[in-house]
Amino acid sequence: MNITVEKQEKTTATVNIEVPADKVSTERKEIVKGFTKQAKIPGFRPGKTPTSVIEKRYADEIKNELSSRLVNEGVSEAIRQNDLKALHVRMNEEPNFAESGAVTFTTDIILAPEIELPEYKGLKVEVPNEEVTDKEMELAFDDLRQRFAEHTDVERELEDGDFAVIDFTSTLDGKPLEEALGKSAGFLGGREGHWVKIDEESFISGFAPQLKGLKIGDKKEITVTIPEDFPLEDIRSADVTFDVTLKGVKEQQLPELDDKFAGMLLPDKGMEELREVMSEQLASEKSRRIADSKVNQIVAQINDATDVDLPEELLESEIAANKQEMAQRALRQGMTEEMLKDQEADIQNAAREQATSSLKTNFILQEIATKEEIEVNDQDMIGRVSAMAQEADKPLKKFVKELQKENRLDSIRNSVLIGKTIDFLVEQAEVSEIEAKDNDE
Repeated sequence: MNITVEKQEKTTATVNIEVPADKVSTERKEIVKGFTKQAKIPGFRPGKTPTSVIEKRYADEIKNELSSRLVNEGVSEAIRQNDLKALHVRMNEEPNFAESGAVTFTTDIILAPEIELPEYKGLKVEVPNEEVTDKEMELAFDDLRQRFAEHTDVERELEDGDFAVIDFTSTLDGKPLEEALGKSAGFLGGREGHWVKIDEESFISGFAPQLKGLKIGDKKEITVTIPEDFPLEDIRSADVTFDVTLKGVKEQQLPELDDKFAGMLLPDKGMEELREVMSEQLASEKSRRIADSKVNQIVAQINDATDVDLPEELLESEIAANKQEMAQRALRQGMTEEMLKDQEADIQNAAREQATSSLKTNFILQEIATKEEIEVNDQDMIGRVSAMAQEADKPLKKFVKELQKENRLDSIRNSVLIGKTIDFLVEQAEVSEIEAKDNDE
């Protein structure tokens, strides 16, 4: 084969391949021989059909298989000879069968980016102590009591800790909020019978405290500045005015922390047993959060220290997949098609940001895995696939066949490789404990 490779960009190579006539002829004879063995043609015994009949009857199939075989062999040889880190092969046109018998074709190969790795061993990571504190236990029980609280209608002014039932509309620069934005504002546009707890962070920071002292039937105009991290980007830092009518006041009664309360959660058990269960759950959750924190800190450090030229074609594909997933999740959570359309730009930006970060991280970790000779063996794959089958409640053999049919085994292998590489980085990190701050500070 005559193979030439031209790097078009940092992440794309164009490969021109010419397969000589003798190679084409040999491959074609092998394919025809295979068709002859399998063909069932009336009037001929299996395997005894004349070659001329086979070639005429299966002309298109033979040509297609020949093209596929020559392209696969040619591209594989080009990748091997030039040590290319191929991600995807894209055919520009059908192979050309010349009168001489030679075959020529051109493909574009999407390449993994060349990465200059930063120092990735001994990264400094800070995490809190894994021991569950008294404060954490207290907050967990407060949250549990909130979930089982009762709410009673009362005829008095709103106080801290009450729930206000309100109707409201909103404006921006004197115009209805959605008119000013030119699109849906979601729940901020207005609601009837909306519950708001009277504390600093309820609804929107600074909103609920301005309701204190109101009585049922009172109206009030409340202006708040929308936070910088608010999901709707168009109104971040804007001053939005709410016209509020108080429809009801509900007083919250929290259950006592006693054996009766414990029995609601653990039948025939008391507070001592409940505290033990809560402590175990909190310890497990805290351990998971600390593990996640280690990974997040390490990933952030290697990402910040590394420049990666992402293949545009791969990036756009990842963005499209993320955008579709975000839209489907939003619809399941109650968002309408119209609201999705209004927030399309925000979703696109979020999808791009997520795709860029995830792809960059993936390439960096793969490069580290190569350098450290981290590999995925059969036992690793069996363990992961078995766990997935169990989670899906499917027999292992059936589940494996499904994965093979959907071409998912390679992506699973990559996921296992990334996980092993992250474990390696965590083991190599310098972890130090810091004093955790109370949640209410």
